[in-house]
Amino acid sequence: MQIFIPKETHPNEKRIAMIPISADRLVKAGADVVIESGLGETIGLTDDAYTKVGATVASDRNGALAAADMVLRLRKPPHEDVGRMKRGAIHVSHLDPFNEHNLIKALAEAGVSAISMEMIPRTTIAQKMDSLSSQANLGGYVAVIMAAARAPKILPMMMTPSGTLSPSRVFVIGAGVAGLQAIATAQRLGARVEAFDTRPVVEEQVTSLGAKFVKVDLGETGQTKDGYAKELTEEQLQKQRDAMAKACANADVVITTAQVFGRKAPLIVTKEIIEKMQPGSVIVDMAVETGGNVEGSKLDEEVTVNGVTILGFGNLPGRVPEHASQMYATNLTNLIEHFWDKEAKTFTLKREDEIIQGCLMTHDGEIVNTTIRKALNLDTEAS
Repeated sequence: MQIFIPKETHPNEKRIAMIPISADRLVKAGADVVIESGLGETIGLTDDAYTKVGATVASDRNGALAAADMVLRLRKPPHEDVGRMKRGAIHVSHLDPFNEHNLIKALAEAGVSAISMEMIPRTTIAQKMDSLSSQANLGGYVAVIMAAARAPKILPMMMTPSGTLSPSRVFVIGAGVAGLQAIATAQRLGARVEAFDTRPVVEEQVTSLGAKFVKVDLGETGQTKDGYAKELTEEQLQKQRDAMAKACANADVVITTAQVFGRKAPLIVTKEIIEKMQPGSVIVDMAVETGGNVEGSKLDEEVTVNGVTILGFGNLPGRVPEHASQMYATNLTNLIEHFWDKEAKTFTLKREDEIIQGCLMTHDGEIVNTTIRKALNLDTEAS
């Protein structure tokens, strides 16, 4: 089976889908691994690093796409690349299927079996393949480091001959993977950390990291079967904002991570809340790419509102591309190895498997994922 890994085409993307140690695992499994020349340049890897583990380097990108049985990427493919893949090929990457309807339709029309890494089920057996979690983990870390670099105060308490400096207060909204890593990182840097989440079940995780859990009575909330927070009603959102206002006003750093999978991010930190915050405070809106949690945040920009700095930079994991690439490549390799036929030396699409059912978007000329079919209204019966 020939597996091709092309260079990423998204502007300023330094992460890559395959590193040599992961390529080595695939070669040893019997795969014919081909990389596009220069794949690893963004993180300091030469083509020789790949050939040393048995991979082949291709300078003809289009030819390699046409010949590949499987194509691995990090970002979604450009539309022109979809038509260059042969029918029956398997494509694996992030696809943003809830928003990229035309791309999903194009993959189906091209006869490509497309696997969306965002749709890997959040089950115990699939944890090792969960790229959303691995990348969010790094994003939570980067968010705190960015905030610490922009804040006018240091994070830890410091006792000096000139007096004692009080620790900065960090407030994290959302205690999913990104939020928990933000909490842990801020704690390690010596800040006094508080956190809030709509799911009461995560309180124990927050307190185990040494942070204080801010309790807000929102009535019935909870999480989906995949562990994502359920979408709140407008009344619940207003209750949350009222409670958040006090916590934000006391904070030197606010980090928002609240997202609802497949939907626009909820607005949590409003202009009125920002007006009550201390000048010099820093907000990091980690949900800016899906609409933003913070009123006034702008994608890939730093803005100041009433003396409060709002950081709205996207692709936070891409700011630590070496480790982000390592984790993503491992997720991909774990997925491939899990469904690898050792005798035939090929990847098998086990349609009856729960993982494949969750992440396979298109196959044999059709959109087959039930969730995305519903989003596209493909199963609506004619009246």
